[in-house]
Amino acid sequence: MGRLTDRRRVITLRAGGTRSKVDLLAVEEPLELRLAGESFTVTMRTPGHDFELVAGFLVAEGIISSQDHLRSLRYCAGTDEQGNQTYNVIDAELDPALAPTSLLRTRNVLTTSACGICGTTSIDAVEKTLPPRMPEMLQLNQETLLALPELMRESQALFGKTGGVHAAGLFDAAGTLLCLREDVGRHNAVDKVVGWALTQGRLPLSGTVLQVSGRASFELVQKAALAGIEMLSAVGAPSSLAVDLADRSGLTLAGFSRGGSINLYAHFQRVEMPDEQP
Repeated sequence: MGRLTDRRRVITLRAGGTRSKVDLLAVEEPLELRLAGESFTVTMRTPGHDFELVAGFLVAEGIISSQDHLRSLRYCAGTDEQGNQTYNVIDAELDPALAPTSLLRTRNVLTTSACGICGTTSIDAVEKTLPPRMPEMLQLNQETLLALPELMRESQALFGKTGGVHAAGLFDAAGTLLCLREDVGRHNAVDKVVGWALTQGRLPLSGTVLQVSGRASFELVQKAALAGIEMLSAVGAPSSLAVDLADRSGLTLAGFSRGGSINLYAHFQRVEMPDEQP
């Protein structure tokens, strides 16, 4: 798996005694994003699909919305103590009309793998203008929706090795997996999926549902809405602000998708449901 995993010796404690073993851990490393050579942000991520991560991040920040807006992405020179290329700095060249110098002042230095908006200067900067109310091309039956977490889990190779990463899987209405990405951060996994769609010329992602591990935060709803994804389904709970944003943006939001049941929180009309049970 290369730099995706790292071997470390651990001590396992059990009621019957202790055992020493070598365990596989998911790698977490910093990635610095530069715009036209100037530092814009640093995020902690699992290496892999880095160009997709940057592209998706720029979509989520409202900086770009199509492949034409992104002129180029390249790794900058940088080595570790052994002289090996780290691949931890990327420079993005944007359409000059989209890159005012004010962009360089919109974020602080660090974005963690747990919270992609921690580096913003204010919450007001995060609540960007919502995209036009999305179309309703997606119609999903209950059985397909309930099957998505397991369909995603079957393709989570890195999670199977480490148990230490989140996942985001993009599906169509038939439950066909279009793209899956894993990362130590939920928001990174989503950015990688959106970046994949951008590089494939598939934005906006009408007619799709995004299944994520963990909970549904405000930020994940925002990323999905800006990418034109019609539905976000999470294994865990949504936050109140996530539900509010989903309602305002026209996105169908689901949570607690596990154990053969799921809760719908906003815009239920995209899910074909049986009659309500008492």
